[in-house]
Amino acid sequence: MPIALLPDRTVVTVSGEDATSFLQGVVTCNVETLEAGEARLGALLTPQGKVLFDFLISRIDDVYRLDAEAARAPDLLKRLTLYRLRAKVTLALDPTVAVAAAWDGAGTAMEAAPVRDARLPALGHRIYAVQGAFSADATEADYHAHRIALGIPEGGRDFAYGDAFPHEALMDQLGGVDFKKGCYVGQEVVSRMQHRGTARTRIVPIVAVSDGAPETGVEITAGQRVLGTVGSVAGPRGLAVLRLDRLADALATGEPLRAGSALIGVEKPGFATFAFPQPMQAG
Repeated sequence: MPIALLPDRTVVTVSGEDATSFLQGVVTCNVETLEAGEARLGALLTPQGKVLFDFLISRIDDVYRLDAEAARAPDLLKRLTLYRLRAKVTLALDPTVAVAAAWDGAGTAMEAAPVRDARLPALGHRIYAVQGAFSADATEADYHAHRIALGIPEGGRDFAYGDAFPHEALMDQLGGVDFKKGCYVGQEVVSRMQHRGTARTRIVPIVAVSDGAPETGVEITAGQRVLGTVGSVAGPRGLAVLRLDRLADALATGEPLRAGSALIGVEKPGFATFAFPQPMQAG
């Protein structure tokens, strides 16, 4: 029952009497329906609808916690401050909080009060506590191998900030976008993609089916055509940004898929509801 400390994550807090309405008007997820003990995927977008920051948002008493990439947390704080205007909210970084992930049943009886990762049940829980409040028996690499095996993307690792739409990052599949709530920054573009079904690019799992393994950053090709790029990798498995229409063409002609020199197969995430070409087993 592993627990892994995630030193690349930190917490931005949002509090004050206008905290709920403020966040509801700027982030992609619905904070008004956020349940106690739940960490929900969300993002802050550009006006053009592309992901600037992704995070897991939870609430303890009257304080919202945004679990974000540590290196980008100061920029997230600045962006939220820009949108604050006259809202009665207090925004702050909380570097005293350690972030950890627990899965396969770990952490459910801890004093640190774990919260359920609402993206997917198999992801388990997030733990937010002061350093030393819990002991980790797994590594950060173990956690990333776990999420990669489940097909869960992460910003900065599997897609570039400012370059991907929420649909491309699977946020529509993982509860990170609420299509029924009111307006938020970038909402018009995201809503149009949803209703028109125009998301042709998706992040999907890949697996090496020959000697060698995919490497982060290499192109995925079928013959002379480039289908996408590899993101996170853990052993023979990885996640990749792929054009599904180009994948369908490659599968229709029987062309093998390669990530660099490695032959690969492509899988549909188990949680995905979008149309997906018939997976190929190479070799």
